[in-house]
Amino acid sequence: MNTRNNDTIESHYRGNALLRLLAYMKPYRLSVAVCLLFVLILTAFDLYRPKLVGNAIDAFREKADYSILTDVCIRYGIVLLLSFILNITQAWLLQKTGQRIILTVRLELYRHLQSLSSRYFDLTPVGKLVTRVTNDVEALDEMYSGILVRLFRNVIKIIGLGTVMLLMNARLALISFLLLPPVTLITIVFRKIARATYRVTRSRLTDLNTFLSENLSGMRIIRIFGREQRKYEEFEGKSTKLFRAFYREMLVFAIFRPLIYVLSILALVVVLGVGSKDVLQDVISIGTLFIFAQYIQSFFDPIQELAEQFSTLQSSLASAEKIFTILDDETIIPEAENPIVLPKIVGRIEFDHVWFAYDNENYVLRDVSFVIEPGQRVAFVGATGAGKSSILNLIGRYYDIQKGRITIDGVDIRSISKEQLRSAIGQMQQDVFLFQGTIAGNIRLYDENITDEQVRKAAEYVNASHFIERLQKGYDEPVSERGATFSAGERQLLSFARTLAHDPSILVMDEATANIDTETELLIQEALDKLMKGRTTIMVAHRLSTIQHADCIMVMHKGKIRERGTHQELLALDGIYKKLYELQIHPETTS
Repeated sequence: MNTRNNDTIESHYRGNALLRLLAYMKPYRLSVAVCLLFVLILTAFDLYRPKLVGNAIDAFREKADYSILTDVCIRYGIVLLLSFILNITQAWLLQKTGQRIILTVRLELYRHLQSLSSRYFDLTPVGKLVTRVTNDVEALDEMYSGILVRLFRNVIKIIGLGTVMLLMNARLALISFLLLPPVTLITIVFRKIARATYRVTRSRLTDLNTFLSENLSGMRIIRIFGREQRKYEEFEGKSTKLFRAFYREMLVFAIFRPLIYVLSILALVVVLGVGSKDVLQDVISIGTLFIFAQYIQSFFDPIQELAEQFSTLQSSLASAEKIFTILDDETIIPEAENPIVLPKIVGRIEFDHVWFAYDNENYVLRDVSFVIEPGQRVAFVGATGAGKSSILNLIGRYYDIQKGRITIDGVDIRSISKEQLRSAIGQMQQDVFLFQGTIAGNIRLYDENITDEQVRKAAEYVNASHFIERLQKGYDEPVSERGATFSAGERQLLSFARTLAHDPSILVMDEATANIDTETELLIQEALDKLMKGRTTIMVAHRLSTIQHADCIMVMHKGKIRERGTHQELLALDGIYKKLYELQIHPETTS
């Protein structure tokens, strides 16, 4: 199943998203209860205002006394003032509560993403995850900040209006309700269509974000191959689909609202027609007719809002399902229930009959066993796909093995605290990732325990200080996204400095010098020799010249260790290693 092309990652949530969302409101139940109380009071005010004016009309007809109008104006003004205060307070409470819940959800989602295995990120586009953490979480804000409370308010208002109208004049009320069936039918149809349009819009937005994330990161490749126009056309197509989705969404609302408004006007016309006749026959008073006219106008508004709010709620629930699907994903590297924290990781590594497959089926490592003693320098070589890099990933427990056992200092790595395990391993990779910030910030990598002096010393150790001190701001020089303003060699030197600053017990180098020119490689070789003393060092390299002085070289082939020994011992075996060596040293003789 191709998760890159299908939205399957969000399609398997089977829980009740609404109940789960409501659970986030528990810490704020007092604020929510106050808001619901305000709803009841505000609804009572909404019902009271037309009645106040209608009764005043009847009272003034019987006795034309301006004191009646003065009294009504004062009461009406007090009611408006109290409504204003309650509405402001309610809005403030809802927004504050909503934003706190959104913060909680976003932090929980990001923390969970950090706990997911590397396999999850291998299969899931970054743009999709960015959409989940930003757009989808933000879609919940409207629900928490108003939808739920307004839903409650509109339901209470409809019930209150219907009850008061029936108590005032059952006949006129029932005539007013004649248009409820078509209104209900239109509302049901609207909800279904709106829900579908919301889903399409969310999918289109996710698709566009995924496209942008991938193509902006790969802009250099696009330019190298001259695919700007093709990618522009692809972006235009996706943007047009999103435009059409938003347009359909707008069109649905543009049709629904006027329809409900027309029906409310028809109901008002019917009430005024029948009510006017009753007024002339002294069946009801003018004040009562005024109250009914006001109530009819107010009666259809919450019905329209309910339909729209239900649709918005559906959109929020759709986003919530996508979020909860990620939160429920169990492709994580679990922490041991009571993780072992070693006094110090020395660096003895043992693979004991290890079998590993990324997909649990196709094994890339098959019954691999070896021991690396503390302070030893061991290199893994072999053709692409032989399993070299997989060994490095397993040592840091970025994936879990299917069979066998991996130990560090005699303890199964599944029992060791992940934080301690990974902090003891310094990884230097071919593809260096630098974060936006400063050079010092990238070397320190948010560890405030690392002093400025330690940062400088680490840079000097790997000779990175040579180019850093030539920069205008030195260690405070800004670093753009991915360090694009630095050369590959400079980025690699910074990664060396970063590793040294964290003082690991185990060094892991995955083609760490592949992108460094010969001059730069000579600069770091001396520092590496000093650095590797007393530390367990594991190297993966295609250039055999860089690992000839390793204490042990292990030759991988199709997931197994086929040969092991020193450089000279392996050459004497006249096997796979010798063929690889001769191919690199004298390629013309092997062609």
